[in-house]
Amino acid sequence: MKKQLLTTLLAIVALVMNAQNDVQTHRKYLSGHGYDDMVQWDFYCTGGNNSGKWTKIGVPSCWELQGFGTYQYGMKFYGKAFPDGIADEKGMYKYEFTLPKEWANHHIDLVFEASMTDTEVKINKRKAGSMHQGAFYRITYDVTDRVFFGDKKNLLEVTVSKESTNTGVNLSERRADYWNFGGIFRPVFIVCKPAINIERTAIDAKADGTFSAYVLTNHTLDGAKIRTTISDMAGKKVAENTTDIRNGSDHADVSFKVNNPKLWSAETPNRYQVSFALLDNNGKTLHIEKDKFGFRTIEVREHDGLYINGKKVNIRGVNRHSFWPESGRTLSKKLNIEDVKLIKSMNMNAVRSSHYPADPEFYDACDSLGLYAMDELSGWHGHHETINGQKLIREMVIRDVNHPSIIWWSNGNEKGWNDELNGDFHKWDIQKRPVLHPQGNFGGFETMHYRSYGESEEYMRKPEIFMPTEFLHALYDGGAGAGLYDYWKLMRSWPRCAGGFIWAYADEGVVRTDMNGMIDNVGNYGADGIVGPHHEKEGSYYTVKQIWCPVQVTLKGVNESLLDSKGGYMQTCNETSVDGSRLIVENRYDFLSLKGVKFDCSYVKYEGTDTKVIKSKTINGADIAPGQTGEIAVGEVPADAEGLVVKATDQYGEELYTWAFKLKDTRTDMTVKRENRMRKPRPSYNNGVVTADNTTYTFSTEDGTLKSVTVDGKEIKFDNGPKFFAYRRADRSWDQFYNHDDPQAEKKKTTYTEYPDFGTFAGITATDGDNDTLIVTATYDLGSLQKAEWHIAPNGTVRLVYKYVFNGVVDLMGVKFDFPEEYMLRKQWLGCGPYRVWKNRLHGPQLGIWSNEYNDPVPGESFLYPEFKGYFAGVQWMKLESKLGTVTLQPGTDREYIGVYQPRDGRDQLLYTLPETGISIMQVIPGVRNKVNTTDLNGPSAQAVWANGEYTGEVKLSFEN
Repeated sequence: MKKQLLTTLLAIVALVMNAQNDVQTHRKYLSGHGYDDMVQWDFYCTGGNNSGKWTKIGVPSCWELQGFGTYQYGMKFYGKAFPDGIADEKGMYKYEFTLPKEWANHHIDLVFEASMTDTEVKINKRKAGSMHQGAFYRITYDVTDRVFFGDKKNLLEVTVSKESTNTGVNLSERRADYWNFGGIFRPVFIVCKPAINIERTAIDAKADGTFSAYVLTNHTLDGAKIRTTISDMAGKKVAENTTDIRNGSDHADVSFKVNNPKLWSAETPNRYQVSFALLDNNGKTLHIEKDKFGFRTIEVREHDGLYINGKKVNIRGVNRHSFWPESGRTLSKKLNIEDVKLIKSMNMNAVRSSHYPADPEFYDACDSLGLYAMDELSGWHGHHETINGQKLIREMVIRDVNHPSIIWWSNGNEKGWNDELNGDFHKWDIQKRPVLHPQGNFGGFETMHYRSYGESEEYMRKPEIFMPTEFLHALYDGGAGAGLYDYWKLMRSWPRCAGGFIWAYADEGVVRTDMNGMIDNVGNYGADGIVGPHHEKEGSYYTVKQIWCPVQVTLKGVNESLLDSKGGYMQTCNETSVDGSRLIVENRYDFLSLKGVKFDCSYVKYEGTDTKVIKSKTINGADIAPGQTGEIAVGEVPADAEGLVVKATDQYGEELYTWAFKLKDTRTDMTVKRENRMRKPRPSYNNGVVTADNTTYTFSTEDGTLKSVTVDGKEIKFDNGPKFFAYRRADRSWDQFYNHDDPQAEKKKTTYTEYPDFGTFAGITATDGDNDTLIVTATYDLGSLQKAEWHIAPNGTVRLVYKYVFNGVVDLMGVKFDFPEEYMLRKQWLGCGPYRVWKNRLHGPQLGIWSNEYNDPVPGESFLYPEFKGYFAGVQWMKLESKLGTVTLQPGTDREYIGVYQPRDGRDQLLYTLPETGISIMQVIPGVRNKVNTTDLNGPSAQAVWANGEYTGEVKLSFEN
């Protein structure tokens, strides 16, 4: 018995000694880590859904997504600090927890990673501290003298007000163009440190190996030292230093040199680990604080550019909200990492945390995977008042200061800055990172938003570094990719342009728990993303990925712009042949050579609906330096190769982009029908009716158009064509420019005006052609359409040759047929895909055999991609399958576009209302505007076309049941 008692006493003593010798920082979560592991707390909501009763809620969360309170979007109350009708419910939380008894006699902090908005906290019926105002900031309370240890439970009580009593907070955070949520939406945890400890650190590690750190202790300690140990990520020690804390002081200024460190950049995200040990005057370790960092130097060279590690960098960035449809602002480590990966997959190298600081896990992912980040003080047109703003800046900077990914601080968005706060960022940041005013001219950067193409060039002439923190608004299908080719070519050509940030990364469509789970983008307010709410990839995703690819691949003879002078699609330059034996490769990296890049090359042949690989090989990249162009030999081109597919992967094995180049037209005639053994007679003609085998064509003797097609007696309903059409945007004058003489022009800017064809029908004839064909010709006088000549083969296939003449300004032009949309099932084609194109968004889709089922998504409400309808480029053949039969089109050239009905805009018709053009063969397709700028302001590729003269087109057609 005595022996057992002695053993127990020794165990207790050992436990106490271990606790006293425990020099690490410990963290105990009271909530979940994110939306995927929430912890249930007691909850009472004062208003809205499920209010007026105590129940349970998952923490962290936005309470609306858990079925409480009222959903509200900020813009409806823009500019009003305390408006009537605002959702102002409060949430009251209770949670009981215990702390290890070994934590007694330690320093204890209670930390809220973020809470929306005014937050009052009690611990064991005592106030933890003063009320916090501001939603996106780490709140830390010293509760050392307020908590119990061991088995005794602690009671945490929190009251969160959705609205703030602070005018500046409401105008900065609650009246913006995004969702207003309420709740403890980021994790809550307890931090335990030794009684005397390192309170915080701020690191500045330069590219030359100079390592500096400000290490603050929570109390003075005579004779104390800081031992700093730097290791690589595998744990191997790289350097060590011991720095005295001056007597009477509470901090150490650490500084020493590390030899030849691996540098951090978005292309080379090399990180190190650092351990700061607080030692007493006897050398005993009192506390160890650990962190990760990177060696890198930021320079803003006046009137020149942004330099990282001595190299001028070009920013390919995007604006990102912290958001997920099912959880609002509450994310998880996994979701934050996935966001960084998806952003990087578009070949972006930067992200702006708009319009508030992101989760720490997001910046961790930027550090480890490689993204330059802008960390932003909340402020959207309204700004924080000085006293509260100073507190928020301190909380933001001391939390995020050691992330190597953070290159800039932002003092609010679009005049949402308080000039009295400009100097506060550097009080806490020993690196003195640049401070920006997004949409303003400050800190050496002109960041003006949404300038037109011409205005942007004017800004680039000015002495400041031009880096728009928002450009090319990505609403619906129109933004981001549309115009990017022109903008990026311009931006790269001006030395003082540092790149920019597209608005925005993803749609902010939230799941409405009060509306049967519908995804709500609030019309056009939240639907701003390159990707959808669940990161569905829109067409612009691939456009951005191609244009911003740091490795640009082309072939000799390929037309980079993909446009000809008349608005048509043109992959090759002036009909020259394409040389598929060598890759022309441009290195647009800032730091890396192309030695680490691999190119998977495949020569292919398109046999019917199949793609056959004839020959393939993997080629290692050459030592092509940043900013240089070189050639890489692929080898002899097989005689029967029709295309070359090139996939580039980076040093980490991630796809950079996959290009598919046409080497020659396909030899497959997709309109050929299976022949019977018996030879078929020449088609017969009788008063507009042609019979060819089992197919009957009926032509109108009144206007010459095709009126019906039947196969085996069943009507296909492909008819009423070819009809010529030409449209200009309705706000244009006859001379292309905005029509100032029309008082209604502003209201017409998203609609189109048709040029009527006043030609007269001259007659229809039928003559014998070669190879037993019958040629039916409809001719016209005094108008645009001149001729439609149908070469009908004995087996029922047809080759249509048409000719029209037009002179004038057009946004759409071509010939069309009717084919009822209500019967459509699916399409398959050889051409650029799988996404549709616009005149100012031709990049992204690549040559291949594609197919998709019919869909008709409403932009901003349904997220089915690729869209079925729209304009398609480089088409060599297309099969349209309907309930009535299948129509195959094979254009005589892939320079014209195939129109499959017309793209659908959002319910608000904010971007366009396009004319109905059925199934069409088009010489000119429209550019697409974005939310801010019309196509006229979107760059050369978006401009209307001055049509001039005669156009001749050809298409083969076949019809099957």
